[in-house]
Amino acid sequence: MTTSPPGDRLTHVDEQGAARMVDVSEKAVTARTAVAAGRVRVSPRVVELLRGEGLPKGDALAVARIAGIMGAKKTPELIPLCHPIAVSGVEVELTVADDAVEITATVRTTDRTGVEMEALTAVAVAALTVIDMVKAVDKGAAVESVRVLAKTGGKSGDWTAPEAAAPEVTAPEATAPGASA
Repeated sequence: MTTSPPGDRLTHVDEQGAARMVDVSEKAVTARTAVAAGRVRVSPRVVELLRGEGLPKGDALAVARIAGIMGAKKTPELIPLCHPIAVSGVEVELTVADDAVEITATVRTTDRTGVEMEALTAVAVAALTVIDMVKAVDKGAAVESVRVLAKTGGKSGDWTAPEAAAPEVTAPEATAPGASA
């Protein structure tokens, strides 16, 4: 039997290809965070309503935010092989862009496994809720680009998606004492 490095195999299937829940009992309990993002492409009319007078169903963004938080907490009930973990915190941000509602979720835990799936679920549930809230106005609203942007903690360490890497910050130019910047 050949063993592959951890990043070179599917961890939720055994050597025979059968689905399995990963045993995390030997992993250390550490602080872990995951950030995920996605968007719901919407019509100009929906953007106008979200930015202005509101939608007939009420505060669509507040409802979607709460739904995303609830989704993160329900992840092990929705994704069959996810571990039930102690979610310490969930933040869901929704921003109305010119053609979409941008969604970002940050999930934290101190546990034996990460919260990437919880962050992804928060984004997906928030996105589906946006669609539910706007479907009377935009039947073509669509969920796009749900993905993990970053994760911290655990045995594999920190990871940031290339498109999420922060731009380099340069120090401001020095000014002479007494000069105004």
